[in-house]
Amino acid sequence: MLECSMKIAVTGKGGVGKTTLASVLSHLFAVDGKKVISVDADPDANLASALGISREEAEKIRPIADLSDLIEERTGAKPGSMGGVFKINPKVDDLPEHVGFPVNGITLLVMGKSKAASSGCYCPENIFLRRLLKHLVIERNEVVIVDMEAGIEHLTRGTTDAVDAFIVVVEPGQRSMLTAETVRDLAQQLGIRRVFVVANKVRNAEDLAFIQKGIQNMEFLGHISYDNAVTEADIKGVAPFRYSPKTVEEIKTIKTELEKILYAG
Repeated sequence: MLECSMKIAVTGKGGVGKTTLASVLSHLFAVDGKKVISVDADPDANLASALGISREEAEKIRPIADLSDLIEERTGAKPGSMGGVFKINPKVDDLPEHVGFPVNGITLLVMGKSKAASSGCYCPENIFLRRLLKHLVIERNEVVIVDMEAGIEHLTRGTTDAVDAFIVVVEPGQRSMLTAETVRDLAQQLGIRRVFVVANKVRNAEDLAFIQKGIQNMEFLGHISYDNAVTEADIKGVAPFRYSPKTVEEIKTIKTELEKILYAG
């Protein structure tokens, strides 16, 4: 089951390259013939562009949190309402097929964010997003890759139990390492025992040594070298998977290492 339904959550400080990692991993699993669901759970939604979806097409994708009529239909309450009575286990299993955006064997879901999601509010849209993510991670057989913001607010204890790999992307720098430590602590509070680290934008051996020295209670998966082609891909609005072969090869090595660790038990 693990080989066809790996669930990966990717997080890190803004700008470290977590979306690049999530997008290339999605393409690599799709090339392997796996069914892939890529979830953009970062309010600063950039995964569509990184997957190679044009700006014009990406602008047509409505975040799930903005589907007010659907959320009200499924939960029985208007988004934005607080308290009251509504379903806490709404139907979500049809959403990937009905609202997902297909691209090169990958289905993209853009979560969006309820106005008070970060506060953990008990409101219909927040419950709906959490229920959807739980469904994707626990109940689907596809490979699911979640591009998260610099935290784990979308995850709950019941969901984290089913995440196969929780990856923190870091870059050389104190702020990035501090964010990684914060995420590690939050993950441990939710019962995630293994937190992996991927080093990005590595320029030399000194950068790599700095990151490896700063890792505590996290497993190092590998590194991605600094590559101007990734920046150029972003400027051109094309997928790094198509534009940066060096980055793709390095992430392929990371993917192989992750599979080896997870399949070994």
